[in-house]
Amino acid sequence: MAKPMGLLVAGFNYAAVAEDEFNDWYDTEHVPERERIAGFVSAERWLGAEDPKVSVATYDLASLDVLASPPYRAIAGANLSPWSKRITGKCRRICRFEAEQILPGDRAAPGGAGGMLLFAMNVAPEADQEFNEWYNTEHVPRLTAVPGCLAARRFRCASGTHKYVALYHLAGPEVASSKAWEEAAITPWTLKIRPHTRDRLRLVLRRYTRKT
Repeated sequence: MAKPMGLLVAGFNYAAVAEDEFNDWYDTEHVPERERIAGFVSAERWLGAEDPKVSVATYDLASLDVLASPPYRAIAGANLSPWSKRITGKCRRICRFEAEQILPGDRAAPGGAGGMLLFAMNVAPEADQEFNEWYNTEHVPRLTAVPGCLAARRFRCASGTHKYVALYHLAGPEVASSKAWEEAAITPWTLKIRPHTRDRLRLVLRRYTRKT
């Protein structure tokens, strides 16, 4: 059986770094380094819809095993480049997720998304089974049906601060604040599940476009 696709997410607030240098580092070194590694399927950059100093990069992986491969280890962690160490040392980390896709399991990010909603959370152990049933059978189908939602994917984190992450690719960030989105998201079942969740991280993002 094929392994599920993997995901790497890195989020920063880069207010203490010059914008031009931050983007030059990401666009000309950091992302290309990773795109050259076998198993990196795609790389996308996003900025906060309200705070453009929030930066999130998402990488779809053939499987989570890619992050344990020698080529990746050669450029990550203690082996980051001097430029990477200098830039990240000035940034405030918002999140970092290494995760496996649990729904649908084998779908990469769709093309053409102008926005994305990232939602990460933990769940009380006694509610975990019902939480997943709610997410898979009600929450994701309802949100996927909202006009402007291009894809909804769920991930289980392999380590770190959160257990679950969901990524919703959107036509634009405004979809996540629309009346249709709110009506799809808030149901009696949602209100029952919500008290069992904690450490919620919600980021509404717009696609980063490099200035020419």
